[in-house]
Amino acid sequence: MIHLYEWQRLLLNWVHANQKGDARPFLPPSYNWKTYGEMNVELWKKHRNTSLEDAKELLDKSHREVLALAETFSDEALFTKGVYKWVGGSVLGSYFVSVTSSHYAWAVKKLKAHKKNCKAK
Repeated sequence: MIHLYEWQRLLLNWVHANQKGDARPFLPPSYNWKTYGEMNVELWKKHRNTSLEDAKELLDKSHREVLALAETFSDEALFTKGVYKWVGGSVLGSYFVSVTSSHYAWAVKKLKAHKKNCKAK
């Protein structure tokens, strides 16, 4: 849940900064798409003492913020290439999908595998 929350914070911070004219990449400057696994480890370390209850609250809040932000864009703005230079060769909507439904599907698989592993022990 914290992983999902932190990736949603990445999106929210990235969109808000770029909307204000503060051009920045999606990933923090010290990471790229080849090294984001290291970033995930740092996010885990940052939150290893975060309670399940707090994690649920954080994810619920960021989820609502991401949906509210997505609703401020038209479908055309979200899914047409070249609308926002700061998105690069992709479309803004793909980032919203990535940090929500796609990431949720990934997380469900991870949780099911963990649950199965716990039963096996």
